[in-house]
Amino acid sequence: MNRIWIKTLASCGALSAALLASPALAKNVSACLITKTDTNPYFVTMKKGAEQTAKKLGVDLTTYAGTYDGDNQSQVAAIASCIDEGVDGILITPSDTKAIFPSIGKARQAGIMVIALDTKLQPASAADATFATDNVQAGKLIGEWARKRVDDEKARIAFLDLAVSQPSVGVQRDQGFMQGFGIDVKDPNKWGDETDPRIVGHDVSYGAEDRGRKAMENLLKKDSSINLVYTINEPAAAGAYQALEAAGLEDQATIVSIDGGCPGVKNVQEGVIGATAQQYPLLMASKGIEAVKTYVETGEKPQNSPGLDFINTGVNLVTDHPVEGVDSISIEEGLERCWG
Repeated sequence: MNRIWIKTLASCGALSAALLASPALAKNVSACLITKTDTNPYFVTMKKGAEQTAKKLGVDLTTYAGTYDGDNQSQVAAIASCIDEGVDGILITPSDTKAIFPSIGKARQAGIMVIALDTKLQPASAADATFATDNVQAGKLIGEWARKRVDDEKARIAFLDLAVSQPSVGVQRDQGFMQGFGIDVKDPNKWGDETDPRIVGHDVSYGAEDRGRKAMENLLKKDSSINLVYTINEPAAAGAYQALEAAGLEDQATIVSIDGGCPGVKNVQEGVIGATAQQYPLLMASKGIEAVKTYVETGEKPQNSPGLDFINTGVNLVTDHPVEGVDSISIEEGLERCWG
């Protein structure tokens, strides 16, 4: 568990002036940030964004993280600690969007504003607000790009998913990719029920490089003709490339991914990844802290983006091989906007 406090104190002179000007001091705003891990660059960046904005706005911030992606129990314990602290807001990237529901309910019953970041709760209305990428759209972008780059009739596709927890952000990205590539999605709330013969199989990476390599090795044992690899994120993509390279198949397969971190964009530049969908975790966290501050001061909650049940913080396809009909940004712009 990781705890970081950020406090901004007024000078004695400013405090005296405030006391003279107002019969009561403004309420000191406090919040907790709970991420899935504190090792993945994506969540490290999210934490950085929350800390910077908290310092700027004078919000007391405590941060927690799970020990691995999927560590629901650590998040349950973190929420309990935040309730005991009496914070005004909790920002969370839920590892298990359903299992965390009772703890979220306790926090809201205690009068705490709950904001989901990156990953929607099930249901989304379990949180007061959600700041996230449109993960289905992110998946569609890399699916549409891959369909233009790989002969879709001869495709042999490996899926390196996040975890078995469904539905989740991993499912949204997976199913978005399938839609973009033209695969018949059965139940959009889970992966693995598709019957398309081009799918070699699914394995889980837990968003980690070492697990991504192992998952790719498993699928190559099943079919060494794999020529397209979908990965949940860029660490998993790096691991997949290592496995392909070890098997002498790195030139055979095109890898696509989602995240947009600086290491991932550089991997696109170097040809390790063909294209990645870039999202903006620092913005999610910053907007979340701002929303807590605004809610405490005015009682107002942020409004969802039109047609969505969350606030969309944007996504861009990054590639050095743009294709007709699929919007993308250059490697240079991706590097300017990347994180981590």
